Amino acid sequence: MAATRACLVALVVALTFLFMEGRATAARMSAGNLVQRRQEVRSLLRRLNKPPVASIQSPDGDIIDCVHIIEQPAFDHLLLKNHTIQMYPSYNPKGMQHHSNITPHLITQIWHQNGKCPEHTIPIRRTKEEHVLRASSVRRFGTKMPRSIPLVNPINDTNTPNILRGHQYAAASARYDKCYGSKGTFNMWKPAIARANDFSLTQLWITAGSYNGNNLNTIEVGWQVYPNLYGDSNTRLFIYWTRDAYQTTGCYNLLCSGFIQTSNQITIGGSISPTSTYGGTQYDIDILVWKDRAGGNWWLQVGGYNDGYWPSYIFSDLAHSASAIMWGGEIFSPDAGQTSTHMGSGHFPNEGFGKASHIKNIQVVNSSNCLNPPSDVGLITERNNCYNVQTGNYGDWGTYIYYGGPGNNPNCP
Repeated sequence: MAATRACLVALVVALTFLFMEGRATAARMSAGNLVQRRQEVRSLLRRLNKPPVASIQSPDGDIIDCVHIIEQPAFDHLLLKNHTIQMYPSYNPKGMQHHSNITPHLITQIWHQNGKCPEHTIPIRRTKEEHVLRASSVRRFGTKMPRSIPLVNPINDTNTPNILRGHQYAAASARYDKCYGSKGTFNMWKPAIARANDFSLTQLWITAGSYNGNNLNTIEVGWQVYPNLYGDSNTRLFIYWTRDAYQTTGCYNLLCSGFIQTSNQITIGGSISPTSTYGGTQYDIDILVWKDRAGGNWWLQVGGYNDGYWPSYIFSDLAHSASAIMWGGEIFSPDAGQTSTHMGSGHFPNEGFGKASHIKNIQVVNSSNCLNPPSDVGLITERNNCYNVQTGNYGDWGTYIYYGGPGNNPNCP
């Protein structure tokens, strides 16, 4: 009996030793992983944060670095090493003017309150260590995860299994053999975000290719509220691009090389103020993306400023033309169950002006470089009791949509 007890004691001691040793090993590995991750983060920050000519502390907590135009992150791209900057588009689309009896209100970015960037520089929101550490990995920072885009015909598309999981849309779409851009006036809101990893956005998508073969090309522009990316709940201007269905290329804003900025007025990724209030003052911003038929680049104009361009040769299919354009809202929530994150104003389209969010004066650039109303507009929505979309055409609003919703509600459990 004594021998048995001695064996049991020895076994317990041995198991305790192995357990403690395992914990110590795990702790060493965890500490080593943390050190490696921080080293990767600092390496990324050195690449992203170029030496500024001047820096501006924004009231919202951002630091805006005024970086010389030839030092911007775009030129880290292998295809852009010897690129000559095109400071202005060769041609603007014809028919850009529109008249409205609703007085527009000036949209500004919050950092403008404390200064402006000098000529020959561009404003870049400084990336901080805490921004990167919120990402699932350093490699995935600033990219869409999971990869997603609304489908023009989302029903029974066998090429995209599970891609849209966690994403909900209320959008309009139009298909073309060839088209060359789009313009719209976007109503600005600050939607409520229910969960830490949720986002809510409103944008236009210019696309070519498809998920099949991983050759989907997109240019995406709009506004979003995305706490996990930005660290706050401000409404922010954003851009995105990809040439391989979000597999390895593309990113938000200037967090990878590709988009070449030319303006010192607009910070891509910067907060926008003011935003609309329910039943109160409404604020809109014009967004135009079009292919410069002379230079071939895809230009971005925001609020009347030519902000920069995507060189055509960073794309495959979009190097030539687009085949589909979409406008509307998107919600992403990675958690199980229906989120109550708002889309747009958080109210349904049938509430109308001043209450539901809208995009008006929707136009498409054709092969003659003219802006025209879209044709055969279709609607995309999966759960219209959560988020919905309506379209119409009226007077000086032209083609428009109302869209949005509250998410979780008694009719959307």
